[in-house]
Amino acid sequence: MQVDDDEVKNVDDLRSELEDLKSLVNTLLTIIMEEADGVQSGAAPALSEQPRRGYCM
Repeated sequence: MQVDDDEVKNVDDLRSELEDLKSLVNTLLTIIMEEADGVQSGAAPALSEQPRRGYCM
């Protein structure tokens, strides 16, 4: 079986793109997990009239 230079280049391009996407996903997950609701930083308004359970922002 003979491997073409174009096929090798395509595989290398796909590997590079995969690494970039992995990095992006890790960054996004980190951002989401740090402050999912914004309450920790005070960015989200306090909902004092709402029940403590059973709602989602």
